[in-house]
Amino acid sequence: MTRAHVIVLGNEKGGSGKSTTAMHLVVALLRQGYRVGSMDLDARQGTLTRYAANRSARAITLGADRLPLPTHVPIARSEAADQAVAAVDERQRFEAAFEELAATQDYLVIDCAGSDNFLGRLGHAHADTLVTPLNDSFVDLDVLALIDADTLTIQRPGAYAELVWESRKQRAMRDRGTIDWIVMRNRLSALDARNKRDMNRVLEKLSKRIGFRYVQGFSERVIFRELFLKGLTLMDLAEAETEQLKMSHIAARQEVRMLLEALKLPLPQSQALASAG
Repeated sequence: MTRAHVIVLGNEKGGSGKSTTAMHLVVALLRQGYRVGSMDLDARQGTLTRYAANRSARAITLGADRLPLPTHVPIARSEAADQAVAAVDERQRFEAAFEELAATQDYLVIDCAGSDNFLGRLGHAHADTLVTPLNDSFVDLDVLALIDADTLTIQRPGAYAELVWESRKQRAMRDRGTIDWIVMRNRLSALDARNKRDMNRVLEKLSKRIGFRYVQGFSERVIFRELFLKGLTLMDLAEAETEQLKMSHIAARQEVRMLLEALKLPLPQSQALASAG
């Protein structure tokens, strides 16, 4: 039985671009001809769910052949007052949706909330690839590590780094699987500022200490926010006649392609088996 490769977008710091990154990865994979499922574990805010709904509405106009859609499932947090009861409820609903999507899709993209909660930990512990978007700021870096202000030395791992460590242990105990953790610097400025150089130096050291791959993400561009209401991504601009391609859009789309390449995702199991046969 084949199983989808699971990509989780996670970071305890909100506003890092998780949902935007998730939707662009979803559409990039769809446009390569893969079956893609998506889960929104932050159903209260529901950014990825609204993005998917906007896209479904746009597809009615453009046609599903021009605007491919993922199989999307939002998972809301339990309303049970008792914490133990809530955990059982959330686990049951998560696992039911996860098993269905993992068995029928080539890739499954899971968007987690920007906080530490039970649903988010479930998502992290099921990851094959964990992508952590990180704004280019020491304020955001604080979730990964405590940094000395004067020397920029790493004093200890941050709360989110410890969560990832626990998730890796849970994944190993469940099925002996591993999690490939990627930290992507997001909303990069084109200016060669001192903060940018310092962030690069610290992240290179930190990647070796707590075990992640460090890649460049997306630059700060208005186009990412503009496309949300239309349910479009940068991978759709050539097909959506309502948008006129600009050089900045082409550059931004290339950033998405470079990110997908940097993730080094394996071929879907179904395709790998067919090639071996």
